[in-house]
Amino acid sequence: MKTLIYAFTFLITFHLSAQDPMLQTNNESIEDRATKITDKYDEQIELDAKQTILFQKKVEQFLIREKKIKEEYDGKEELNLIRKLRKAETLEMMNILSRPQLTLYKKLKPKIQPLGYANEKR
Repeated sequence: MKTLIYAFTFLITFHLSAQDPMLQTNNESIEDRATKITDKYDEQIELDAKQTILFQKKVEQFLIREKKIKEEYDGKEELNLIRKLRKAETLEMMNILSRPQLTLYKKLKPKIQPLGYANEKR
């Protein structure tokens, strides 16, 4: 039953992200960042080939969303939105990673993808 629920959740997530206009951006620097981030995680988590592709695409999707937040918001509001986005990213990684990999991912995330600090004015 759990497998069926996970499969259904993954399909819905995949379907929704395919229609997200924010993800339709073709930005080379974001692709490069996603690749570098994925490589750093892969060194520790040991992703298989399929996981690497899915992981990188997921990271790229969230980098695009994060960039949009940074363009539209400032200060604490920006930081709070990015924090919520990072939580959503971690939840979606449940569909890609095994339980031990997810546990390690959660420990590594603050080091590989630090949240940052809020500035009141830019």
